[in-house]
Amino acid sequence: MKEIKVQCPAKINLTLEVLNKREDGFHNIKSIMQAIDLFDYLTIKATNYAGLKISLDGNSNEIPYNEKNLVYKAAAAFCKAAGIKNAHISVFIEKNIPVEAGLAGGSTDAAGTFWGLNEIFAHPLDNQKINELCASLGSDLNFCLAGGAALCSSRGENLEKLPAPSLDVSLIKPLGFGISAKEAYTKFSLLKDKTVPGNTDKMAQLLRNSDFSRDLLYNSLEIAVIDDYDVLKFIKNAIPGSMMSGSGPTFFVLDEKIGCSLENMLVIEGLRTISHGVRCV
Repeated sequence: MKEIKVQCPAKINLTLEVLNKREDGFHNIKSIMQAIDLFDYLTIKATNYAGLKISLDGNSNEIPYNEKNLVYKAAAAFCKAAGIKNAHISVFIEKNIPVEAGLAGGSTDAAGTFWGLNEIFAHPLDNQKINELCASLGSDLNFCLAGGAALCSSRGENLEKLPAPSLDVSLIKPLGFGISAKEAYTKFSLLKDKTVPGNTDKMAQLLRNSDFSRDLLYNSLEIAVIDDYDVLKFIKNAIPGSMMSGSGPTFFVLDEKIGCSLENMLVIEGLRTISHGVRCV
């Protein structure tokens, strides 16, 4: 039996500018994504088996442990690409990143699965192929694999690595409430004004020069969904400087304490930005 434990970081979007809808149904975006030190952990085991078997388990009752899970899909895609036909692959998912939160919890676990299986099976796939597999399963996987800070474009799978700023991060998520990426992008498509301020390029240039500005934080999807949910408007008004991450509903605030009482919210303070993506622990 071979075993590995993989650390899979969450991400926030320092900027997210939605540009236009593509012919494949996705949207072109420009975003600066940043990995933070909130982690899921995968314990991946592989044993000899007559045929291919993939089994999942974990500590959360909010995710499926079958073929609907991105971890399962990643394991199946890896085995197909690597020609693995006789193995029992089991993955235990220690879930710490909130579900449907805009923090890439599912994506980072899938990216960690690709990385971990490639380690277990002695690197049958090169980095280019692993990144191709990541892009085939979702828009955030390539970033989660790389981590740190990056300018992400196209669907999000094209990356330019950037110097990671050193920031304290606090997260605020309404309990029992999630927003799917499909909902957020559908509501964005209904906006009359879809213009963006160009903050992503401005922020990227600052980071290249080892600088940073909170004034450039921006999220097109926050604008698209916030008026439909009182709880999102409450967070935005209660915490000055807060910004929604991804498709939400999690908000983040940088370099300061929350400073107010928030009922029915998951509040995580004491986080930091990090410079790595998925890796062995």
